[in-house]
Amino acid sequence: MKLSKISGMLGLVALAIVASPQAMAQDSGWYAGFNVGQSKAKIDDARIIKGIVPAGFVVTSIHDDDSSTGFKVLGGYQFNRYFAFEGGYFDLGKFGYKATTLPVGTLNGEIKLKGFNFDAVLSLPFTEKFSVFGRVGVTNAEAKDAFSGTGAVIVLKPNPSERATNIKFGGGLQYDFTKSFGMRAEVERYRINDAVGNKGDIDMASIGFLFRFGRGSHAAAPYVPAPEPTAYAPEPYLAPVPVVVPAPVARTQQYCTILDIQFEINKDDIQREESERFAVIGTFLAKYPDTTVVIEGHTDNIGATDHNLALSKRRAENVVTYLVEQNHIDRSRLTAVGYGDTRPVADNSTEEGKRQNRRINAVVSCVTDIEGLKVAPARMTMAMEIEFDPLKDEVTPQHREDLRRAANFLKANPSVTATVEGHAGKVAATDAEAMAISKRRAQNVVNYLVDNFGVERSRLTAEGFGKTRRFAYSTTLEGQQENRRVNIIINYPNTTKR
Repeated sequence: MKLSKISGMLGLVALAIVASPQAMAQDSGWYAGFNVGQSKAKIDDARIIKGIVPAGFVVTSIHDDDSSTGFKVLGGYQFNRYFAFEGGYFDLGKFGYKATTLPVGTLNGEIKLKGFNFDAVLSLPFTEKFSVFGRVGVTNAEAKDAFSGTGAVIVLKPNPSERATNIKFGGGLQYDFTKSFGMRAEVERYRINDAVGNKGDIDMASIGFLFRFGRGSHAAAPYVPAPEPTAYAPEPYLAPVPVVVPAPVARTQQYCTILDIQFEINKDDIQREESERFAVIGTFLAKYPDTTVVIEGHTDNIGATDHNLALSKRRAENVVTYLVEQNHIDRSRLTAVGYGDTRPVADNSTEEGKRQNRRINAVVSCVTDIEGLKVAPARMTMAMEIEFDPLKDEVTPQHREDLRRAANFLKANPSVTATVEGHAGKVAATDAEAMAISKRRAQNVVNYLVDNFGVERSRLTAEGFGKTRRFAYSTTLEGQQENRRVNIIINYPNTTKR
């Protein structure tokens, strides 16, 4: 029997050193995989008949079994994005024939092929996911033949075998799903010796999966297009509306910052929870001593225009004073401007919109970098708005879980302290009465945290503000309710870096 030429198709390969862009991201590394597919041989019927006739037989028919299921298991090492060595074990399956003869009889022939291979693999990526590859290598394959006869046919040597070294080659496509997992479609041709002195080709088409275990230390960074140059970029701080300030003519790149601070109704003083935000501006200005700042004050549209303009200017001037006194910024670098209600950023017909419009923007002249700018942990307002009935100061059970969360936070962060701020609405008859009830509300919350959750009293401070810090306008019951509240301000240790 001779196996002459085998035509086959290989499907998708499993394990590869593929050169798709995913695989190109690694220069070196180990991988492994497996393939399964169909192998096919072209059985040389003419040679079979030629071998039978000299023994005095006439072949009346011959039936070939020329396809089988094959597989391979492989492992390899990728030296760079284009080149790898790969070795593995393959089993091409079983092929055979059945020849019917006169005098009456049959000759059955079968061959099984398996062995080892060692290949060089060249890869070429051509899209982000796909690559094409080719391989050439050597095999060491064992051919096990089995012959049997019936009737007049007698086989003298039924089970010959042979091991031989030959060449192989192939090629295919690779698709990488991830950097560590890919798939191949491949066709290979194996040159094979059978056990009775013949040579032939087996083709296998297979599909498989590839798994990569390691990546080289010289991974190629993916290409990222350079960003288009911009005239200015936002400073890394929250701001609802961008503000552009002309930079000095000599600068080619701008870096601007906007600070958004909101105020209580008709107030111009700075509350403690805002201090860390100003510390950010202080840190920024300390790093860039040539920068200047325009502090913009704004109001909502409640009240006369002249009053709002003056109020916004006072707010801006108070911020300037705060930066000078607390953050040690030279006053000559700071300018205060009031815009009143002329530049709203939200709808003044809603309470939330009005709050957003009662604000300060700090517009810093632009610089060229922000390296080294770090912000200390922000002081946090746990603005649970624990609400009270008119003229009442008892903490109701509905707020127990909110206070439990505040207590858990304080216990988990033993370095922080808390200030409990009490507020009152307009129901209180006099300012003194409002101040007293707001202080009792704050103190009762402190007592609740101490008595129910074991928070150290030394870490808690109670303050009352009466009616001086309205959160909402008192023209509605909802607004009045929001003003009867307690806020808990968490104070971090002073870690601001200047």
